[in-house]
Amino acid sequence: MNNLFERTSSSWVRYSEYEWKEADNGKLYLTPTRTAQPGIYDPLSEYQRIVLDAINIGRMESQGNTPEEIQKAIQQFAVRYGLLGLMTALPTTPNFMDYEAVYLPKNHFIREESMSTTDYLNLFFPLDKPDVVKQGIESMWNVSNDRVMMALAMTMSDKPMAINMSFQREYAENYEWMKQQFIDIAFTYLTSVLFYEDYDKMTPEQRLLMQQGMEAFGGIAPTYRIALLDKPTIVWDFHSLMLGIQMMFSFMLTDSDKPIRLCKHCMQAFVASRPSAVFCSPQCKNRYNVYKSRGKNKDKDGDTDA
Repeated sequence: MNNLFERTSSSWVRYSEYEWKEADNGKLYLTPTRTAQPGIYDPLSEYQRIVLDAINIGRMESQGNTPEEIQKAIQQFAVRYGLLGLMTALPTTPNFMDYEAVYLPKNHFIREESMSTTDYLNLFFPLDKPDVVKQGIESMWNVSNDRVMMALAMTMSDKPMAINMSFQREYAENYEWMKQQFIDIAFTYLTSVLFYEDYDKMTPEQRLLMQQGMEAFGGIAPTYRIALLDKPTIVWDFHSLMLGIQMMFSFMLTDSDKPIRLCKHCMQAFVASRPSAVFCSPQCKNRYNVYKSRGKNKDKDGDTDA
């Protein structure tokens, strides 16, 4: 699986700066700043780093990091890769603006199976409302008040309206929702690790429970097409960055040649250059050996309890 995405492409939008804002409902949201500039990039060109960053953020709460530290990490993630696109990740289709209502499968955040399009949009535009008129299956969206947003909307006009709207500066994502998505990625990874490491120690019922939990991972399947660029290229159409992360993570998790590992010293996720690697860098290996050596010397001198 070397160069897994060498002949693939995708596109997503990230802004130069994001900030946390508290809405009238008292909840915290991450949104681009008013002066932030959008840029288009290819997430597949950075797929390993995106997945590793997502896993590491997802483990922060269990490792005792404060909410402020987690918020800072998520904010930095957004600057590198953009928001997760939860608005189009949750419904049954990213084309929900073409329907009278938004239909939702089971998820962590919304209990209703369907809700009005206006109510749904309000969940992701809690600070500034988009200029949208929705009547039945007809909808009209106006971005004429901002030239940068107009240019961005025209550039991404081949995408469904809802995806295009999620690239606008007014779009915001709930902190608790974003954090939960990262936790889900980390939990899925750790489930896979523990399943194989502790396989012989588990009962058949425990193994079945972990297998069923793994089967629940995933979302709406991405679509793709073939583009004849400088060479035939698979172009993935992600409904959200979250969907893209799930797909990239799935390929990396099943790669036995370069598996995802947790560094034995710093405990950060990394891609192993070989299946037996347990350190993310020579520096971590040296630090671990020095720490281990010091511990043995203390035991010999009687400075520590046996």
